Amino acid sequence: MAGADFDVVVVGAGPAGAAAGRAAAGAGARVCLLERATLPRYKTCGGGLVGLSVDHAGIDLVAAGVPHARADRLSVSLDGRLARTLPKTGTPWLTMVMRAEFDAALVASARAVGAEIRAGTHVTGVRGVDDLGEGDPGVLVSVRGGREVSARVVVGADGTSGRVGTHVGVRCDQIEVGLEGEFPVGPELARRWDGRLLLDWGPVPSSYAWLFPKGDVLTVGVIGPREAGADLRAYYRRLVTRLGLDGIQPLHDSGHLTRVRAPGSPLRRGRVIVAGDAAGLLDPWTREGISFALRSGRLAGLAAARAAAGDPDALAEYPDQIERILGPEIDAGREVLGLFRRHPIALHGVIAATPVGFPLFRRIIDGRTTIARQLRRPGVHRVIAALSQ
Repeated sequence: MAGADFDVVVVGAGPAGAAAGRAAAGAGARVCLLERATLPRYKTCGGGLVGLSVDHAGIDLVAAGVPHARADRLSVSLDGRLARTLPKTGTPWLTMVMRAEFDAALVASARAVGAEIRAGTHVTGVRGVDDLGEGDPGVLVSVRGGREVSARVVVGADGTSGRVGTHVGVRCDQIEVGLEGEFPVGPELARRWDGRLLLDWGPVPSSYAWLFPKGDVLTVGVIGPREAGADLRAYYRRLVTRLGLDGIQPLHDSGHLTRVRAPGSPLRRGRVIVAGDAAGLLDPWTREGISFALRSGRLAGLAAARAAAGDPDALAEYPDQIERILGPEIDAGREVLGLFRRHPIALHGVIAATPVGFPLFRRIIDGRTTIARQLRRPGVHRVIAALSQ
């Protein structure tokens, strides 16, 4: 072979892929992002950006022209009961976006630093090769209807059921199903929810629902264990009715699976590494994945650029970075999920009605702290341990 087509090929142009492409190109690598869909494309996702997502997006939403809304009030309930609207705060709980516009802006930021974007490209497989020319090892990426693309390093960011994660051997031990609709609403409903989120702890163990207000569109969804799919569908239908949306034709109405990485699951195979949903990197309790995608994507992009430039340790160090930075957050989320599954009423009470729980939950959502950091505090650890009995 005459050498690699690119230093780094990124498969998938969601937040993880765009972050990887931007980081690698910014570090001087020749980068190509391969995306199956035509951009911009709809993505089933609540579109709620926690503080860490805003901090690590690497773009200014206003300057990038991304429509967004902010909510400074939060209502919490337990399957429609024990509802409480928490006190208004000086900063927003969440920044809400439509994923099509947000993802497109992230891709544009990668293109702006030199990454080549190839949308409408269906990757069918990857395979390592020993010689890209003059003894240079690399990876060949198979593309439906076209010739293989060669790279010194491949970053897989193609989602939970993507080809690259399968190649690497990613294992997930928590599989969830999410159901969601985007409902266009009139002025009355828009005013009712303006600036106010809803989180509802569901009747299915470890499930919950959300309502995110985005002007004249309300994003409503539920998530929970895949094995309880029928009960989750019933929960979703009841929620839509309870919110007065059952007579409205949604703009989008879809479902998706999320998968959480099992402890010890590989993140690398040879010169192929994975990030974001492709690696199962998300919070097991909240199922929040955008902040994990942005952070792991950036780390993957930097590691890939270093490896392509000849650093022999870069790819080996990437899994260690993920374990050190994101591993504790996933472990902590798994611990709180266990508590939530066993004692949802108690957890609801702690968040909604205690002087400690509300501000702590607030600080976790807005990115000023993490669950992992809080579980290291003796007082918090004792409360969690007591509730877990």
